[in-house]
Amino acid sequence: MPFPGVDYLLIDSQFSEQEILVRQTARRFTDEQVLPVIRQSFRDGTFPMAIVPEMAELGFFGANLEGYGCAGMSNVEYGLLMQELERGDSGLRSFVSVQGALVMYPIHTYGSEEQKQRWLPELAAGRKIGCFGLTEPDFGSNPAGMRSTAVRDGDSWVLNGEKTWITNGSIADVAIFWARTEEGIRGFLVERGTPGFTSSEIHGKWSMRASVTASLSMSDCRVPHSAMLPGARGLKGPLSCLSQARFGIGWGVIGAAMDCYETARSYTVFRKQFDGKPIASHQLVQEKLAVMITEITKAQLLALHCGRLKDKGKLDPVHISMLKRNNVAIALDVARASRDLLGANGIVDEYPIMRHLCNLETVKTYEGTDHIHALVIGERVTGIAAYK
Repeated sequence: MPFPGVDYLLIDSQFSEQEILVRQTARRFTDEQVLPVIRQSFRDGTFPMAIVPEMAELGFFGANLEGYGCAGMSNVEYGLLMQELERGDSGLRSFVSVQGALVMYPIHTYGSEEQKQRWLPELAAGRKIGCFGLTEPDFGSNPAGMRSTAVRDGDSWVLNGEKTWITNGSIADVAIFWARTEEGIRGFLVERGTPGFTSSEIHGKWSMRASVTASLSMSDCRVPHSAMLPGARGLKGPLSCLSQARFGIGWGVIGAAMDCYETARSYTVFRKQFDGKPIASHQLVQEKLAVMITEITKAQLLALHCGRLKDKGKLDPVHISMLKRNNVAIALDVARASRDLLGANGIVDEYPIMRHLCNLETVKTYEGTDHIHALVIGERVTGIAAYK
């Protein structure tokens, strides 16, 4: 059955025809191409690479960027795309988010024209895959403490350092590697096959299993000066990329929440207990569903308003912190309540709830933990930084 959507407050009336078209295209793709394969991919711990060409053909990679083969979607359209992809699986949305927001965006924003011409069309077409190397084994929430270095040597840079928890790391054709130089933190485009550049996949994950996660290592890895992103200097560069990705997360997790809610709602209507009555007729069940649909609706409104602000150039990173923190939290709550309503059936992968629940535990932590985003919000409302 095609996904009917979740729209208690008639929020669809706030979308344009083009926005609805983008959402329905992504919804149909998820229903027809993702859902038939994602359960097995999650079981196997593999990403379904076979769907990459169609995603590229539909313009999913770098969707809200202009030129160089990108679709040029609005940020609201991009958000709706992320929502439908994460309804399929957080790992799928993460793949598209990394490719667009963390690889294509920095090249588009900070790269030279030569770098843009070389990489963006290939990445948009899915012929090349990228990854974003910022997090280190000892520095996650504090990227300013990074130990990776880049030392100038004539017309080259010599890179050394370790990165971890890198989505797409072991399958990427190019890595954006952030390192400390004498002039501050800079980003470098490092191609796979460059001597000294190695990657190793992280196994044993109970979350984001349908996503490739790896560690990267640079050991006296020499790249030409032209590999450096000329417009990115200091932490502002990588943090601006993370803001793009977090915006997509704030929309994406609504999709996971919607899938859990609709699964639970349908289940409780058809599941009969106690004299043949559907369990949806009981007060405790209806109260849980009422809380879920209310929180999803609030998350939808927050995402839509942030999307409109972003399209007007008025969205601040502190706004994105609220969006990401709130919407991931409600998605987790919805997933947990949905699992409860399904009873024992909630833990089997015949239903998507436990898969979403496990994935969302990672989404809560990556690209800024909920605690870090709380401190970002706290600094905005008090004027006092409490990070240290």
